Amino acid sequence: MDIHREAHRQLAGMYPEREIDSFVRILVKSASAMRCALPMQCASQLPPDAQQQILTAICELKKYRPIQYILGETKFYGLPFEVCPDVLIPRPETEELVDWIVRGYDKSAPLSIVDIGTGSGCIAISLKTNFNRANVWAIDISEPALTVARRNAEKNGTVINFLLKDVLNDGMMGFERSSIDVIVSNPPYVTPSEKSYMLPNVLDYEPHCALFTPENDPLIYYKCIASFGKKCLKVGGKIFFEINEAYLDKMAEVLNEHGYSKITPRKDINDKWRMILGYKD
Repeated sequence: MDIHREAHRQLAGMYPEREIDSFVRILVKSASAMRCALPMQCASQLPPDAQQQILTAICELKKYRPIQYILGETKFYGLPFEVCPDVLIPRPETEELVDWIVRGYDKSAPLSIVDIGTGSGCIAISLKTNFNRANVWAIDISEPALTVARRNAEKNGTVINFLLKDVLNDGMMGFERSSIDVIVSNPPYVTPSEKSYMLPNVLDYEPHCALFTPENDPLIYYKCIASFGKKCLKVGGKIFFEINEAYLDKMAEVLNEHGYSKITPRKDINDKWRMILGYKD
């Protein structure tokens, strides 16, 4: 069977041709690795059970199920991560946020880092991998998400402090004043009214608690985290956010109103304003 041709036949009109090609490469590589631990074979050389696995995956793609959930894993900042509908799929923009932090500090520094809304743990684990002397805390309101994040920490050989907390209601979440060097967060920022613009592979599968914010206050999580940071960051500490580009000006206002200085936005690889940094004086 010509898997490549079959994928294009079944998925035509649902995905761009280049994305279908990418799906085939990913699925063939995964099926090859699972069976023989050899370099990727071409689809026609795979045994029948491997070809059937790929055809099953194609059926799931026809339902717009994300390929990362189909495979149960993805790569982030060069590391493997388990993903499932309990956690958001890590995005390349978030890798850029991590890279901004990694490039801004001495890797041997004994930092204290707090990741709020950790999900799969991709930010916290990637930072711990790069700052092996750091103490890293990963916070989430979802116990199922923390269960996945704990498995990812073990998978990547990292020691992370996981906390089940609600940033909107748990105040300082057990941290002491002026005790943290870095706070990083990619919190929910999509309003319910934006659902009509979202693709089904996101809306129908990814956890809504990690996506959506109240309609009347889309920056509520940023405000609470900024307030937490003013109490718990050390002097000279930094707070990093991933943001919705539409909220850039309002995010700068939030940080300014909470007393942060040297507020610095940054564009992602697609030339969109997707990150912002503030300093605590």
